[in-house]
Amino acid sequence: MVASQGFAEFLREQLAPLGRVTLRRMFGKTGLFCDQVMFAVVAEDTLYFRVDDHNRAEFKEAEAFPPLSYEKQGQVIDLSFWRAPERLLDEPDELVIWARSALAAARRVAVKRVSPRRA
Repeated sequence: MVASQGFAEFLREQLAPLGRVTLRRMFGKTGLFCDQVMFAVVAEDTLYFRVDDHNRAEFKEAEAFPPLSYEKQGQVIDLSFWRAPERLLDEPDELVIWARSALAAARRVAVKRVSPRRA
């Protein structure tokens, strides 16, 4: 389920310090983008941030919740997006800190995806 209009507007407002944040519907969910890089996903009005090996320790608190995943051919596929603790929605400064870390992770992932021929 995609983000509700109210939640989408709330996130745009709260994450404005990152720059121009856009939201796009994708596969029944909503992707959050900054500079055309997807750093977060909203599913059923729940926010998930991009994680990688560099920010995994910073997001330790999020490990208590199941990551965003789907099942394919009997296997669970982890999408490397971890659920943001609900308390962050009441702590705008910390929400932005987590979002910056997720954006940095998303940029690192995007760089890895560039093929050697394009680089």
